[in-house]
Amino acid sequence: MNGFRVLEPGVLSLFQDAGRLGYHALGMTAGGPMDGAAFYWANRLVGNPEGATTLEVAQGGLRLECTGDTSVAVAGAAMPLKINGQTKALWRSHRVTRGDVLKLGHATAGLRTYVAAAAGFEAPVYFGSTAVVRREGLGKPLHAGQELVCGASTDTDWALPMDQIPRCEATVTLRVVEGYQVSEFSAGSRELFYRSSFQVSPRSDRMGYRLEGNAVAAPAGERFSEGIAYGAVQVPPDGQPIVLLNDRQTIGGYPKLGTVLSLDCWKLAQCAPGAKVCFEVISLEAAQAAVEEAAATRKATALKRSA
Repeated sequence: MNGFRVLEPGVLSLFQDAGRLGYHALGMTAGGPMDGAAFYWANRLVGNPEGATTLEVAQGGLRLECTGDTSVAVAGAAMPLKINGQTKALWRSHRVTRGDVLKLGHATAGLRTYVAAAAGFEAPVYFGSTAVVRREGLGKPLHAGQELVCGASTDTDWALPMDQIPRCEATVTLRVVEGYQVSEFSAGSRELFYRSSFQVSPRSDRMGYRLEGNAVAAPAGERFSEGIAYGAVQVPPDGQPIVLLNDRQTIGGYPKLGTVLSLDCWKLAQCAPGAKVCFEVISLEAAQAAVEEAAATRKATALKRSA
């Protein structure tokens, strides 16, 4: 059987596929990879379909023993990767054989990385997806002794070109498409939001990132709860913004300034507590153009044969 045995599960390691889509009407969130680009490239490097199940490893500390020959790729945060004690490169594929030990150290830049294996990992399916969402009781983190099953080694030895590898930064600027509620915020509150630098709170998680900094006065009055988009920027009564991400609740009533451009959400998801976050406005037209350009660039990016 091809796969791995979990020797040490790390701080938090979860099965994630492309997400549990189409269930918001039932109050069920999507889950899925917090860094969609790293997830995509990890799978592509081992020849998997785009949505194949990977391991999302937060902070590091994962150690696996190979129980049957396979191919793996690790992409995302800068977590030192070692196979049998030898340092290996991220963002490229590696062949491993029975008895090999793969170890991820703790992240030196960024927060989350993705381990893809040939044909994807087998994992329990809930409502059409293997994505683990702990707050909804859908799946559990990895544990020591757990057996992981995947496919056999492939003949792919690929690497992502260096100039295409995303960089995790300690200071990020996120582009915001303003929503219909932005007019409810005073001009002073909007100006304060965009000229402030916020810090990522330790209370941030896969549900959303809480930010700490200058309090942005939220408009008074009650509102009906409504659907919450990926990347929505809510402002609760304490004035500290919250950016809602993959495991967010499906409805909410706090006023929203807008939505972080989907292309930028991975930057926030790779921020550790204490990282600095700034915001800037982007028009809907410019946002659409950026998404189309990014899709074209991804499609045109050719992997290279690794040495």
